[in-house]
Amino acid sequence: MSVLAVIPARYGSTRLEGKPLAEITGRPMIYHVYRRVRSARTIEQVIVATDDERIRQAVEAFGGRAVLTSPDHPSGTDRVAEVARLLPYDIVVNIQADEPLVRPAMLDQLVEAIQADSTCPVATLACVLDDLDELDDPNVVKVVVRPDGYALYFSRSPVPFPMHANPMHARTVREIVSYRNELIHQFYKHIGIYAYRREFLIQFTQWSPTPLEQTERLEQLRALEHGVPIRVVLTPYSTISVDTPADLERVRRLFETLPDEVE
Repeated sequence: MSVLAVIPARYGSTRLEGKPLAEITGRPMIYHVYRRVRSARTIEQVIVATDDERIRQAVEAFGGRAVLTSPDHPSGTDRVAEVARLLPYDIVVNIQADEPLVRPAMLDQLVEAIQADSTCPVATLACVLDDLDELDDPNVVKVVVRPDGYALYFSRSPVPFPMHANPMHARTVREIVSYRNELIHQFYKHIGIYAYRREFLIQFTQWSPTPLEQTERLEQLRALEHGVPIRVVLTPYSTISVDTPADLERVRRLFETLPDEVE
């Protein structure tokens, strides 16, 4: 099966404008994302889909491929679908431009999982949540996984609630987990990278937002509300999505100390 990776890269951001061009070790963030995605052995082509000429020029300056897409898309997934409609790839992988720590091995895991199951329309990644601070962070999405490896629900709240372990004094999930440290490993952190079968991706972006999607502001709930199963691929790796200036500084420090995972 042919595999295309599309990196949607929007210039405007309420918390960090121009985020894809933010510098990390002297290079724009989009360079690091592109380079790592291109290193995945299962991916044949990588394209940055952007609404901004500055990002397009930056990608082409380091030898990458970029296309200008409509500025009116409500989400990165819609931007990815615009590119997918033009190219006849079987599988389309969506990697956000704010994931400079993505590992090629994660992408290979994801692609191989959807290739192995002809009935799977969409797959995504998750890892064990091992940071107590992330448990209550609404920017860190949690996923509950069925025994068969498909998603039961995604939420910004810490789910599931460990009622059986609730001491009398605890009022929040964080307090319960603090009391019973081993419970933290029962939570899964969703990593917002997706592999779609092309036909489903195009269909998905034609559906209107659904009630739970609008409540949680999580686009993947649209698929679940339509009864579409989402395969969850558990990976030993985690990432840091750059959503704020603080995230950017944290990633910059990591790049200075961590070995290069691509070379």
